[in-house]
Parts: sequence; C-alpha cells; structure tokens
Amino acid sequence: MKTENKVRILINPNSGMGVALDRIHGALIEYWDRPGNDLSIQFSTSKEDGQAKARRAVEEGVGRLLVIGGDGMVNTIGSVLIGTDTALGVIPAGSGNGFARHFNTPLDIVKATEALASASVQRIDVGFANGQPFFVTCSLAWDAALVNIFEKSPVRGVLPYVFAGVYQFFDYTPQPFTFCIDDGEEFTIDDPQVCTAANLTQYGGGAQIAPGAKADDGQLLLVTVRKRDMPLVLLMFGKLFDGTIDRLNGIHTRPFRTLTVRRQKAGPMQLDGELIEAPAEVKITVQQRALNVLVSQASCL
Repeated sequence: MKTENKVRILINPNSGMGVALDRIHGALIEYWDRPGNDLSIQFSTSKEDGQAKARRAVEEGVGRLLVIGGDGMVNTIGSVLIGTDTALGVIPAGSGNGFARHFNTPLDIVKATEALASASVQRIDVGFANGQPFFVTCSLAWDAALVNIFEKSPVRGVLPYVFAGVYQFFDYTPQPFTFCIDDGEEFTIDDPQVCTAANLTQYGGGAQIAPGAKADDGQLLLVTVRKRDMPLVLLMFGKLFDGTIDRLNGIHTRPFRTLTVRRQKAGPMQLDGELIEAPAEVKITVQQRALNVLVSQASCL
C-alpha cells in the first residue's frame, strides 16, 4: 500500500550539469525531512540500478519518488512508475531539463526541492514508440540525428545543440516518411527534416518545439518541417525559445493518438534525449494519464 509520507530520493551523481551534493542534501533535509515523513536517500549508479531501486520503492509503498538528474534519468525511473500509485518528482540536474521546464519547475536545485515539497500530485500522459515509453519527445529525423553530435560534445547546455544542428543540417539527407494517423488517414512527406512526436512542449534547454502540447489531454502532437522550409525556420530560430515557433508557415503540427511512421530504412530515434536505433517502421501511441507526477503550485499542465 502506498504511503504518502514515505519519500525516497534517487540521485544521479553523473548528471550533465553536475550535482552539488552538499546543497541537495541540505535542501532535502530542510524541506522534506519533516515530522511524519519517512525520508531515504539513494544513488542511481546505472540505468539498471536506478530501475531496480525504483521497483523496490513501488513494492515498499513509497508514495513520492524524487529523482535528481536530467531527462534521461526521468525516463529511466518514470518508466518503472507507469501505472503505479507512486508519484514522480523531478529536481532538474541535467543539461536540457525538458520535463522540468514544461512544468515550470525551478532550475535551481534548492528552489526546486522547496517547490516540490508543496506540490500536488497530478496524472500525465505517456507516449510509447514501438513500446518504449517517453514523457517529453520522440524524434525520428534530423532532430534525432543531431543528438549524435551533442552527445560527443564536452560542453553541455543550449550552445552545443545550435552547433550540432548547423552541422547536421548540411550533413543530414532526408528520406521519405509515410504517416498513418488515427482513423487511417495516410500521407507522405518526401523531405522531412524535423519529425517529432511531443507529449510536452520542450526539446530541452528552453527550446519549445511543441508550444501547444498538453500533458494530460490524451494525445500527442506531431511536429514536422520539410527540408525546403528549414532556411526560414533557421532564420527565425529565436521563436523556438519564445513559444511561438508553431506560428511559422513552415512548421506543421497536428494532434494524434496513434501514429505509424514508415521509412525506407532504419535510422536513429531520440527518446527524451537518448539516442537509439529504430527499425524502418515506428508506431507511436499514447496512454492517457498513466503516470503520477508532482506538479508545483506555479505550474500548469
């Protein structure tokens, strides 16, 4: 049985921006080690270790499981919590922090720790790509390939994404994508440069690829940009960060619940900032309100 006052913390000591353990520990004690709370702190030394500890937390009735890390760790731990009563809280300590940014969680670890202490529990949707869950975005074209460059950069933050994007823009050759949406509507894009399915608004780093995405509406947003339209989009690059990118003529968005993407050949797929190889056909679905999350009072879904 879940116990609201049973709180467990999972820390990724290798997160992208580094983790100030002394600041985090002090904030956790101040805001979470309150009378009546049963607080425990653990480290996640690998994906397998983190998921094993998350499963034990669920089995032991932990009501609130806080992760301190980036979107990759959010995906790793959140995947275990799907369909359970345990609520996921995210204290951002990564390079992109798309999940935290969507919910307006403070990016300062101490302020985030304080904000989540008074947060409410709400249920959000979960996307699946060929059965693999994602909470923020899934990308299949240039927007996935650029992760290759970003992952090799010793510098974290938004700037490497910009350089990676410019490099991959000239290096990436689109292949035709055929889309089949919901009721069987089918169409083909010959030169997709961007192909993202968004559950939340963010790529990360403040880049809002899907400003209209809602966390709990039971659908995802497909965002596509043809290669021929990319010069205009790049000229208006700032709109990616002010929440108005979807107003450009070259940006096409549409909601869906089930989407099948067929490519001529296999290629990279990005799930919450992690790059994997995917087959030529990818099926993307959504499970409505499948994950409990802590949402601070200043946030909106």
